[in-house]
Amino acid sequence: MILGKHVSIAGGIAESPARAAAIDCNTMQIFVGNPRGWKNKDLPAAEIKEFKQKRNKYNINPVVVHAAYLINLASPKQELWEKSISALKSEYKRCDRLGAEYLVFHPGSHTGSGFKAGINRISQALNDILAEVESDTMILLENTAGAGTTIGAKFSQLGQIIDKLDQPEKIGVCLDSCHAFAAEYNLTKKSEFEHLLDDFKTEIGLDKLKVIHLNDSKHDSGSKKDEHAHPGQGKLGKKAIARIINNPQLQDKVFILETPSFDDCNKDDDIILLHKLRD
Repeated sequence: MILGKHVSIAGGIAESPARAAAIDCNTMQIFVGNPRGWKNKDLPAAEIKEFKQKRNKYNINPVVVHAAYLINLASPKQELWEKSISALKSEYKRCDRLGAEYLVFHPGSHTGSGFKAGINRISQALNDILAEVESDTMILLENTAGAGTTIGAKFSQLGQIIDKLDQPEKIGVCLDSCHAFAAEYNLTKKSEFEHLLDDFKTEIGLDKLKVIHLNDSKHDSGSKKDEHAHPGQGKLGKKAIARIINNPQLQDKVFILETPSFDDCNKDDDIILLHKLRD
């Protein structure tokens, strides 16, 4: 099972592989800068070298990076749109230097311009970024919980973005279980989980699914509220989580937890539970 957690980069990015390995992870997700800011410090060559050495030492593969939250490629405001393109481009370059396999980002919000306009802005921005930056890192669109004017709660919207790309092979999808549950799929029911998989195959294609954010939800299905809970401690529950990680079609996917860390830095109850739930 390819299982990891979002871990801290406190003290430097090179410290993160050891943190992931300490809690029995063989993959991980990190930020490569300030997730709530626009500016980031340069990554020294020595730190990048140390990061690569330690991820190899602890067998952390793949490495998933989550982009900053301020990025909004769907914005109709030109200044914010251009700033967002620059920020994602910068993170994309940082991922390439680190050798990270995936860069996950939230598609954004159209803020009143409409879904069609927002989708066009996102695809145009991605085309610009992919045309300028040569990288082996794959950019992943993440589905959203559907609050407000966010784009990506429906798989059809993600599919439309990909269809408009000049280089669609460089883009994949990250599926967040909490977001899907909050948007429309009541994953406590086997039939709804199968419905989700069918919709994903139809609108995007399962080959595009690279990473699964395996989060429980603090709120009910259809609430449009994005607030994660530890697996088995939220509205999805253990059975729904077990159904996801044991589905034959998802066996080779990368599972990442985005839940709070526990006090014991050498033990993570979420990771322990998921290993138990895996058949």
